[in-house]
Amino acid sequence: MTRTTVITGLGVAAPNGLGSDVYWKSVLAGLNGIGPVTRFDASRYASRLVGQIDDFEAADHLPSRLLPQTDRSTQLSFAAADWALDDAAVAVGDLADYDMGVVTSNALGGFDFTHREFRKLWTQGPEYVSVYESFAWFYAVNTGQISIRHKLRGPSAALVGEQAGGLDALGHARRTIRGGTRLVVAGGLDSALDPWGYASQLSGGLVTTATDPERGYLPFDTHASGYVPGEGGALLVLEDEESARRRGAEQIYGELAGYAATFDPAPGSGRPPALRRAAETAITDAGLTPRDIDVVFADGAGVPHLDVEEARAISELFGAGAVPVTVPKALTGRLYAGGGPLDVATAVLSIRDGVIPPTHAVSEVPDSYGIDVVRGEARDCPVRHALVLARGRKGFNSAVVVKAPNR
Repeated sequence: MTRTTVITGLGVAAPNGLGSDVYWKSVLAGLNGIGPVTRFDASRYASRLVGQIDDFEAADHLPSRLLPQTDRSTQLSFAAADWALDDAAVAVGDLADYDMGVVTSNALGGFDFTHREFRKLWTQGPEYVSVYESFAWFYAVNTGQISIRHKLRGPSAALVGEQAGGLDALGHARRTIRGGTRLVVAGGLDSALDPWGYASQLSGGLVTTATDPERGYLPFDTHASGYVPGEGGALLVLEDEESARRRGAEQIYGELAGYAATFDPAPGSGRPPALRRAAETAITDAGLTPRDIDVVFADGAGVPHLDVEEARAISELFGAGAVPVTVPKALTGRLYAGGGPLDVATAVLSIRDGVIPPTHAVSEVPDSYGIDVVRGEARDCPVRHALVLARGRKGFNSAVVVKAPNR
């Protein structure tokens, strides 16, 4: 028998809200988390907009002993894991420690931490470099630290797939639950808004040089000029449905019903991008057809040629204008490994409340795109099945389908 994987807890850390409730209210109210860089002097950088989390103080959420050994991305992950487990009402003793695991994705590593230590190495000498540099920079550290903190000793993993990686973490967690693990904390968070980390993000040439926070990140808009980098993401508690009900889970947000990942062919091959195939396969994996999907949470790169590719994939799969499309990350910036899980959290809240959030500030979508982008106001309508898409650089594509819970 195939185990059903359900979502029972949400932990959100986003530029426009800490905690799922605050974040969701911000999304529906159009509260923009994008603004000028304030953590360092960015006057000589080509781009100066970011999605910063300005109201998070790690010392308010973590014991002091953890602060010197963790990067900001890990500190955000700790908080998100705490919130997700609290939201799922998982109490000590509910499950055996080896029945619970962790799967996270991280695209940028511990940029801020490791560059502080590099600066010490170059200016003061190796004896001043923190011993924690041996692991605090590493992509897998969030999985390990959460596992240790919460005694989640079951099967765990860490994945790297840039923007697509967060959905891959959820897909891997579902596979882990189907293999017999009862609960997995899964998702992703990223942060690299120190001077070097920000420069590394600009080096790819896809970040906007716009200076107006309201016009910086415009996915699918005629005036799209690139994306805005951000920090944050989400961790979700995924459980085997039967186990969750047996332990008395207070809420089930929805089912993680479908997942697929593809990889684009080599440039110049003449073969089409593989995003549509990922979406189609995830829908089939969920036991649905495209007609069953009520909303698409798009990747929404905000880069014209990438927007054209995604719009084509959506319109060819569903038909021109046949399904509402939204990009809530227009309020936060692209969060790399955190972007997909945050979209999944947004999707289950959309299902819960019967409302599709709009794509902030987008006003002019070319008719040639053939997609119905939700703009201006939130759209009230029943939502039972949501498709979430994510693309990472160099060809990664991932898709997840979320279903409304069985009442």
